[in-house]
Amino acid sequence: MDEKKVYILLTDTGTLFTRLIKLYTKKSFNHASISFDRSLSEVYSFGRKTPSNPFIGGFVKENMESHFFNLAKCRVYSCTVSAIQYEEMRCFIQQINDEKALYRYNLLGLFAILLNKQINRKYAFFCSQFVATVLQECECVNYSKPPSLITPQDLIKGNDFHLVYEGNLRNYRELEQRDRSLVPHGTRDLSPRSSLSI
Repeated sequence: MDEKKVYILLTDTGTLFTRLIKLYTKKSFNHASISFDRSLSEVYSFGRKTPSNPFIGGFVKENMESHFFNLAKCRVYSCTVSAIQYEEMRCFIQQINDEKALYRYNLLGLFAILLNKQINRKYAFFCSQFVATVLQECECVNYSKPPSLITPQDLIKGNDFHLVYEGNLRNYRELEQRDRSLVPHGTRDLSPRSSLSI
């Protein structure tokens, strides 16, 4: 059976909202996203829809070239999945994208997790809840607690995830672009072959 890789991106963007969360969690990385390619050309999460307002959020295809991410520190993890699981994840996210007007950022759930309380809201996720849900719905990972209690650090616990990179996100993307330019055309797997219709 063909295998694919998906990537979990943990970031510290240094925003005021991130710094407030870090004061409580004491963790370096407090935002999580999922990507279908190593170069992070497709990155999905739940977060702010407009750079200037952290309180208006929902499902987003994140722009790695934005000011927030250009300055971000990050860790990139890979996870090997079957081709079927890979396609199921893409279909699951595509369905959310098709109905993205219904979805909101689960701010109440985020504050509840700080108190170790579950708040499940229909059509609402915070970032790590979204990524955990995608992975669990497609049976890639079985977590010991529900997605509504999963933190970014919980996402990559266990043997399923392997650290690919840690450092400045902009540097990572520049390294990936340089590596792609050095590989002869047609010899590097640039999956996925197609992107979500966003």
